[in-house]
This record gives sequence, C-alpha cells and structure tokens, in this order.
Amino acid sequence: MTETPDLDPEDRKIVTLARSARARNGVPEGAAVRDETGRTYVAGTVGLNSLKLSALRTAVAMAVASGAKSLEAAAVVTEAESAAEEDRAAVRDLGGPGTPLLVAGPDGTVRDTVRAG
Repeated sequence: MTETPDLDPEDRKIVTLARSARARNGVPEGAAVRDETGRTYVAGTVGLNSLKLSALRTAVAMAVASGAKSLEAAAVVTEAESAAEEDRAAVRDLGGPGTPLLVAGPDGTVRDTVRAG
C-alpha cells in the first residue's frame, strides 16, 4: 500500500481493511466504517441477482444491524474517482453531515476525503 503520510492511524486501518476486503473477495469495491465505540465493519460489493449494494452501503447496513448509533469515519477503496451520492447519503444518515469519507484507489492511496453532507 502506498502510504498517505498525514492519515490518522485509525483511518489508515479502515482504508487497509477496505482494501483487503476488495482484494480478498475479488469485488469492484471494498469499504469499512468505524462506529462511535470504535467498532469496525468491513464489506465488499454485493452483486446478487436479487440484491445489489455498494460496498459502503453494505458496511453501513452491517453497522446499523449491529446496533451502531453513529459513525466516526468511513472509507471506500474503488477505481471510481469519487464516492457515489447514494454512498455519501448512507454515511450521512448514520454519521451525520460532517462524517469523513476517505476515498482511496486500489493501491490504498487516499485520493480524497469528503464530508458525507
């Protein structure tokens, strides 16, 4: 992974986990979110005939299903230049408009940090 020197260690961790999920599962995107207690939820893209979810929406859904009340941060590893509006909306719904969303390339380099709002 290419280092992003000014990245907080906890944020680096969720980028690494997102990157690992993408590679391990051979899916277009990997994502990870960190909740208000520091728990991390990791997911890859879901591409079933009956269910299609981005990695980030899947990770947010996992956090909600596990009882998370809010998010501290989110990360997505993707070839896309930015996070889709639906992904930003999911992060905003649970974390609020100021929740940082790290967008990283497949090599793990953070290309952008956006606020979910």
